[in-house]
Amino acid sequence: MTAFLILVAPPSRPLTESDLSEAQTALENLGATPAIPNWLQAGKAAEIRFDAVDPGRFRSVLNFEGLDWAITFLGKRRKAVLVADMDSTMIEIETLDTLAAELGLGEAIAEITRRSMNGELDFAAALRERVAMLEGYPAEQAMQTVMDRVTYTPGGKVAIATMRAYGSYCALVSGGFTFTTETVYAELGFHEHRANVLEINDGRLTGKVAEPIVARDTKLTTVRELCVKQGVELEDACTVGDGANDLDMLRATGLGVAYYGKPIVRAEASFRIDHTDLSTLLFYQGYSRDEFIGA
Repeated sequence: MTAFLILVAPPSRPLTESDLSEAQTALENLGATPAIPNWLQAGKAAEIRFDAVDPGRFRSVLNFEGLDWAITFLGKRRKAVLVADMDSTMIEIETLDTLAAELGLGEAIAEITRRSMNGELDFAAALRERVAMLEGYPAEQAMQTVMDRVTYTPGGKVAIATMRAYGSYCALVSGGFTFTTETVYAELGFHEHRANVLEINDGRLTGKVAEPIVARDTKLTTVRELCVKQGVELEDACTVGDGANDLDMLRATGLGVAYYGKPIVRAEASFRIDHTDLSTLLFYQGYSRDEFIGA
């Protein structure tokens, strides 16, 4: 079977010919036949094509400390669908935690968020519990403060622009809230967004979130739905997220990437980004830096 080993270096260190030589040797020691490395971006990212009986097993035995890396297979490397989480993935904050901090409830709500993202609590139940604590607080000013504090994750905009330019359908699906996703999805260039709706009455938060809640199962359902609409298989989709509520969609798709994931996500995802930015999603699909859009 033909596969690719992709190596991506962080800004703190270059990817060198020595790194690639060591990677070739590691593949040979596992019984593979590697080709000459192909640079995707000089000093930053490269791929090594190789043949092996079962290259998938190499993921559990290879290790390239300080680099992000992936093994993908020859075929439809460039994914036709992208479904991305928002909080701590496409943006660098947790919106509910930021909202709670503005209202003076930061520590209590942040602890529930932490446990939920680590898979210790049911996501929907934890969301209802946190939102209930916001009952009675003025909505508009607090929500605007959250939006003022949104910062976008490096590499996200170029990843979306490039995938769209090459025909991918991109959706932002968040367990957060529509007052954030409606801005973020447009700014980053997604085709659509799905998220939860905070209930507001007379300018104040009711402490309730509209049902049904966008949660772990919603994300997986969305990926399946979009793949059907695009006429592709789940293998042809890319998903990215950081929390336990992303795990089902990460497991189901051909390229499910934990982006600086929580421990449970890093342990279970087949693909990870731990050192670089979201443009690595493109390198993992075999895009070269020259093909990036908007970079």
